[in-house]
Amino acid sequence: MRKELLKTRCWVVKIGSSLITNNGLGLDKEAIAGWVQQLVSLQKQGIQVVLVSSGAVAEGVARLGLKRRPKEIHLQQAAAAVGQMGLIQTYESYFMQYGVHTAQILLTHDDLSNRRRYLNARSTLTTLVSMNVVPVINENDTVATAELCFGDNDTLGALVANLVNADALVILTDQKGLHKSDPRKDPDSPVIATAMAGDPSLEAMAGSSNNVGRGGMITKVSAAKLAARSGACTIIANGREPQVLERLAKGEEIGTLLLPERQPVAARKQWLAGQLKSKGRLELDDGAVKVLQHSGRSLLPVGVIGTQGGFERGDVVSCVDTKGKEIARGLVNYDSKEMSLLLRCSSDKIEALLGYAGEEEVIHRDNLVLTE
Repeated sequence: MRKELLKTRCWVVKIGSSLITNNGLGLDKEAIAGWVQQLVSLQKQGIQVVLVSSGAVAEGVARLGLKRRPKEIHLQQAAAAVGQMGLIQTYESYFMQYGVHTAQILLTHDDLSNRRRYLNARSTLTTLVSMNVVPVINENDTVATAELCFGDNDTLGALVANLVNADALVILTDQKGLHKSDPRKDPDSPVIATAMAGDPSLEAMAGSSNNVGRGGMITKVSAAKLAARSGACTIIANGREPQVLERLAKGEEIGTLLLPERQPVAARKQWLAGQLKSKGRLELDDGAVKVLQHSGRSLLPVGVIGTQGGFERGDVVSCVDTKGKEIARGLVNYDSKEMSLLLRCSSDKIEALLGYAGEEEVIHRDNLVLTE
């Protein structure tokens, strides 16, 4: 399986806070210099590189002399503003030693939830990598709110992989990979070499987060599942391994390789799948769940038995089964008030109930993507 990496032509590489900041004690510039050298080496091999780097808040915490990551949002955002300066300066100086240009890109979830801005971001990124510029991407912590943030850069890395149709998402962390059990509790726990990204048993094996970043192994497993939607494989590996990126590019078995289980979904559905925040929920009966999961058909009002939240026509809503488990999401054709009138009704009664002839589908299949 590792030999398949030899055929890849675009990598998104995510480097976590615990690596970048040496456990929160300022930037580890020697380590950053090493990763930059390896990323330049990948470029020379014909691999397009996009870098997603954590570390702004942690670097800001160190620069400001704080003892720990603050809980107050205004202090976090201030630390991000200070730390981002040092983070991007460091990358720029090291890449320029090889004559490679970089581009700073700061994103919030709002940037990717808006379809037009999503397409603009994709155009900008693909243009940059085609010019051999390395985009350095981070979440825009300075302006992001709790409702609009990604929550961790593993998720951001996966969404960027979808955005640029990357072949591989490489998540560098302070662990050797995904262990069968928490290595902090069981030091002899073996690393899983290869698995399928959608394997539900992987979540039970993932541990909790540390006190430097916001993620943890569970977010990396979730990111792999998200990246797989565009056909990308995910590698979770120890960023402290000597020449880890170059060795991975040669097909060496390092860390954990998580493979996509199905064919890549269309670009529009990748965007839908990446919407982390839905505006409401539709509860479906068992028949509607079966139709969506196995027949690839649109969602009709007759299969909707409940609605939650205030949403407008065209918003992204979650489709859940009777136990509350999300099975799909999509762009709804009716607002929440109209949906409350259409529950369990057949499509031929829509005009009588609403006073106008609307679409016969609540969500058309072209605007719907399965999440389970």
